[in-house]
Amino acid sequence: MSWSAIDPYGFERPEDFDYQTYEEFMSHYLAVLARRAGKWSSLLSARTKVERSRKVKRYCRKGIPAEHRCMVWMHISGAQKRMEENPGLYEKLINGPKDQRLVETINTDIHRTFPDNIYFKDGTDEGKRRPLFNVLVAYGHHNSGVGYCQGLNFITGLLLLVVKDEEMVFFLLDTLLDKILPDYYTQDMIGLKADQEVLGELIKLKFPQLYAHVEKEGVPWSLPTTKWFICLYLEVLPIETVLRIWDSLFYEGSKIIFRVALTLIGANQELLLKSTTFPNVVETFKKITTSARNVDCQLFMQNIFKIPGSLPMSQVSKMRDSCRAKVV
Repeated sequence: MSWSAIDPYGFERPEDFDYQTYEEFMSHYLAVLARRAGKWSSLLSARTKVERSRKVKRYCRKGIPAEHRCMVWMHISGAQKRMEENPGLYEKLINGPKDQRLVETINTDIHRTFPDNIYFKDGTDEGKRRPLFNVLVAYGHHNSGVGYCQGLNFITGLLLLVVKDEEMVFFLLDTLLDKILPDYYTQDMIGLKADQEVLGELIKLKFPQLYAHVEKEGVPWSLPTTKWFICLYLEVLPIETVLRIWDSLFYEGSKIIFRVALTLIGANQELLLKSTTFPNVVETFKKITTSARNVDCQLFMQNIFKIPGSLPMSQVSKMRDSCRAKVV
């Protein structure tokens, strides 16, 4: 089979794209997709909403088909409920008075968003730049504690590519920032800083030898992993893998971010232990995200529920409270 130079989401594949690895993966993943699509179609048959349940959680872990992602994300995250409880809010924000400083800041970043995506280029009929601008400006005025923060353009951009509807994207973004990742994108980024500390504590607990090694080399965990957290692995891992991560993130919440980080680190312990200088450790962290095996989103997602072992939300919450006190 010959593959297009542009992926299903409009991203141009780089010149060094590994078509052979992708071909090998897709040769078995297409059958998985067809099987999952059948199961989701049976589950959603004649339904207008998705109730949270153990079965739906299991299905999300195994991947939501592209044609159902919008509806499922909206319901499992709670964004649909927010939208129904706030009719007309998005339109009111779009048509309301604007803070010109905020508008200018967002405008600057719009042109930096996904330069390798055909839908974010100038002059495209189905262009996403205007919808992206609208959602970011509306959200910035809705939540003045966040306003606008770099990284939100990429998250919102991908939501638009998947969901397509501006109002739905606005409420998904609101749910993500308010409920799933509180204080990640505020000016002091206190939630993000605390979670970087939590990650360090989890690595110390689960991979003590590696923790000691990286600490000895003087590399703060935040240096290689801040982008992982702030972009929710977007621009870090292959796009289909990112979408599979988000399928579980919208259902299970922020502990999924830790599971992914612990899997990337735990699966590459040997490589990291062999890196013996500060620059080498940082470079190895970059390499582990570009590994060809991350293309296999099916295996990757199986591993995030295997490699880190047990990770109850109660444990994460307790660690957060203690780490938050350190960074305040």
